[in-house]
Parts: sequence; structure tokens; C-alpha cells
Amino acid sequence: MSFLLGQLKEVIIAYGETECKTLRGDALAWQDIQAELTERDGGLEIALTASETPVRFLALRWALPLPEDALFLGDAWERSYGELQWRSMAPARLMPWYFLMLSQSILTGFGVKVRPSAFAQWKVDPKGVTLLLDLRNGRYGVRLDGRRLVVATVVTERYPLEKRSALSASHEFCRRLCDDPLLPAGPVVGANNWYYAYGDISRKSVLEDCRYLKNMTDGLPVTPFMVIDDGWQAKHSATYNGGPWDCGNRRFPDFPRLVNEMSSLGVKPGIWLRPLLDSSPALPQEWRMPIRDADGRICGQREALDPSRLEVLQKVQDDIRRMASWGFQLVKHDFTTYDIFGKWGFQMGNWPQDEAFSGFADQSRTAAEIVGALYRSIREAAGETLILGCNTIGHLAAGRIHISRTGDDTSGYSFDRTRRMGVNTLAFRLCQHNAFFAVDADCVGILDDSHTIPWECNRQWSELLAASGTAFFTSVRPDALTTTELDKMRQFYRMATSPTSAEPLDWLHNNLPSRWLINGQEKTFDWFLDRLEKSDALS
Repeated sequence: MSFLLGQLKEVIIAYGETECKTLRGDALAWQDIQAELTERDGGLEIALTASETPVRFLALRWALPLPEDALFLGDAWERSYGELQWRSMAPARLMPWYFLMLSQSILTGFGVKVRPSAFAQWKVDPKGVTLLLDLRNGRYGVRLDGRRLVVATVVTERYPLEKRSALSASHEFCRRLCDDPLLPAGPVVGANNWYYAYGDISRKSVLEDCRYLKNMTDGLPVTPFMVIDDGWQAKHSATYNGGPWDCGNRRFPDFPRLVNEMSSLGVKPGIWLRPLLDSSPALPQEWRMPIRDADGRICGQREALDPSRLEVLQKVQDDIRRMASWGFQLVKHDFTTYDIFGKWGFQMGNWPQDEAFSGFADQSRTAAEIVGALYRSIREAAGETLILGCNTIGHLAAGRIHISRTGDDTSGYSFDRTRRMGVNTLAFRLCQHNAFFAVDADCVGILDDSHTIPWECNRQWSELLAASGTAFFTSVRPDALTTTELDKMRQFYRMATSPTSAEPLDWLHNNLPSRWLINGQEKTFDWFLDRLEKSDALS
């Protein structure tokens, strides 16, 4: 093989319930299982067929010695949670989807192309590189029944850094991994009411948000989005944020009218939903995620809907089409990873699915295929409406969402949370911006005029976010800003809609980079100006 990984040392097939087989040389078949490796378009296509035997994992091992001084950066399964960073070699470390290696002024990328049919992650050690592919459907191996499955396509590339930065090379590698990104037509700016209202919203408050947003953005070359977040749905309560999604509660009696009112105030209406959580009694119980016993028999249902069922995908599409028909120009779908796998990204061990997840009703497809089909269905139903994915698996959603919330929630209460979730994801996933989708590192949250988060902290976060060229959303309680602060926020909105760039300079040794290159000029940010008694570590 001519690509950078060199000679393949071995392939391991995990099949049945606990069996494994190691294959070497050109013989990549065992019993009824056949693996195929084909060089195609500068990558290595991995395919698999099996007539009867369920297949759980594939592992490919290359004997590629790696430099001792190298630093490595991997990705995350869904959103990141403040953990991304360059690290020295750690053989036990698992790196989802792709990893970047930096050594002797050369950046090398190893990854799988977006939308593979398996969860993929990498391991490195002094003697080689291993690619691990999870083909399961829950805790069980996938049953292909003779189907040929293209599992993943491996891509590698080397970038000398004499005339380019590590971030530029990383972005170029991400572009190699995605041939068809789905991108907004222009800059994405706007507001979201979550980080000051936290669900306590109404038609009246949304219209006031629109007026305040228009005040901050008047004269911009693009129209801002006003996103109605959680709190509008019929059964919303302090303990439930699911559907049905066909109407609002008493505070939101008429969405077509509200959309017209929002548009007349000079904003583009957007709305949030949690598509796989709907407690409507009219929905058949078998539509819900199955619970299986030790023998694989369905013995109950979870609350969330099962996206492997065609009826559920049709129901989700109906909800998306309804919101588009109401006139919403952006739909933010949320919680799908949690609703499917029952875990947040920081709770996932080796894989998103483990022994506690008993799989889907349809066991003929891998979990990755089923998740990808959900994203594709939402995209098809949306038509011209922009899709913002939150709690999505970015590598499976690329090309199916316009905008991706790449980190966990920032905050209107704690800047400790904003810097961990916002600054970290912006720095370490900025390479994905306009390569996979438009990156959304989340909002500037301003809860009140007493500035629970000091203005100077939010001012710096606003400036960096606006300069980055990524999506720029604020969440500001109307009239929370002083006249001086409001003028500054107007400047940030103008910056966010202008040609601009930001690049972390100290990200190799600081996972909350403070030194940034902003439009060619170095600028230092102080991320620790907040009152330390607000730190999450003290709560």
C-alpha cells in the first residue's frame, strides 16, 4: 500500500459473542466473513461481507514507528467537554475519527472520511498505529446477511509547516476527510434565549428578544437568526423537555403568527426541538428504543424513539417539515446522541455503545449507519431550512447539518464553564470550520444587568468568538447591557459578519489558549478574570 501507514501488519475480526481471529498477509477471510482493502482515490477503502456470522469489531494494525518527540491531537465522539488538547504519546489513549501528529515541523493526519458505517478510533504506540472499528448494533454484532458493507475509508496526509501553520494544515486535512460539506450561504449570527431565560419564555419575551437583537445588529450585511430554545413545547415542564412537537404551550398559541411577527422585526426565526423524545400516548410503544434480555429478546422499551424504524424517521421528518411550514428558517435539533445511547460524550468509555445499550429494533445495520440515516432524514425534510445539530456525532453528521455545536453548553452563570466548553472547543475544533460544517462554539451568555459573569470575561469571549469567523450567537437578557457594553456588542456583530480570522498560538501546551493571532495581529486574552468563587470546582 502506498499511503503513509505503510505495510499492514494484521487484521483482527471480532465476531459472534466473544470470538476473535487475527489474519495476516493477503488472507482476509475467516469462515463466512470476508474483509476487503482497496486503494481508492488516495485512500484505503475497508469493506466487509458476512453471510450469517454477526461481526462486532475490525481492528487494523500497521507497523509504523513514530517519532518520540511527537505531539498528538484527537477528536471527540460528539461535542467536546473541555478535554481536547495536544498530548505526547499515550498508548492507552483512544482518539475518535482522526488524529493529528506534529513532529519536526511536519503535521501528519490520519483519519477516516466522514459518514463511515462504523464508529472509528485510533491508538498509537512506539511500534505502530491501530485503527479500531465498532460494527455493533448495541452490544451485539451486526447481521449483514450477505450484504457488502463499506465500513470506512482511511486517509493520510503529510504537511510540512515551513510556510503554513499547524491550524492551516489541520484544516486542510479535515477538508480531505469531507468531500461534500453542507455550509450556510454566508456568516451565521444571531441570538438564542437559553442562557438567560433557561426555558422561562413566552411569545412576548421572544418578540422582546427580537427587538433587542435587531438593536444590536442593525445595518449588518446579513439578517440575524433569533432561535427560540427549549420552553415553547406543549408539555414543557421543569422535569420534561420533550414533545409532542406539533403545537406550542399556552405561552405560544400561534406559531405562524409569531414567525411573521419575528420576521417583521428584522430577524430570521429559528426553533429548537428534541426529536427523539415524545411522550405522546398515541405513538405505538414498539416505536420506542428496545430493551433486550441476555438472549437478545426484546423485553421492554425505553422512553426515546427508535431511529432504526422507518415509522420513527417519518414522524421526525413530519415534525421538521411542520416547523419549516410555520416559517422557521433554522431548526436546531438536540439530544439525539443522548437519547439513543443514554450517555453524554464525557460518560462514554471506549465506545458510544456498551453492554448497557441493547441496540435497535433493526439489527441488520450498524449503529453508525442508523445514526447517519437519522441525520440524512432530517436534512431531507428540512428543505431550504438551515439545520443546526447539537449533541450530534459530528463525523456522522458532516454533510447533513449546516452548523454544528461542537462543544457542550457554555453558561450565563459560570464563566468557568464558558471557558472550558467554549474556548477549548473553538481552539481545537476550529480546523473543522467550513470543512465539515460551520462550527458553533456556543453562546455568549449574559444573564442580568448585575453581570453574574463579569462583563470583561464575556467581552473577551465575544471578541474571540466574533473574530474566529465561526457562528456568533449571543444570549443576552434584553436591557442587561449598559450603553457602552451595547456599543461594544454591536462592534462584535459587525466583526462576525466581516472577513476575519483567529488562530491559537499557544495551543500546543495550553488547552485554553490565551495567545491568538487575530487578523494577523497577536492578542492575549485573560480567561481567569472571573470571580473564582463561581468556579464549578467549588460547587
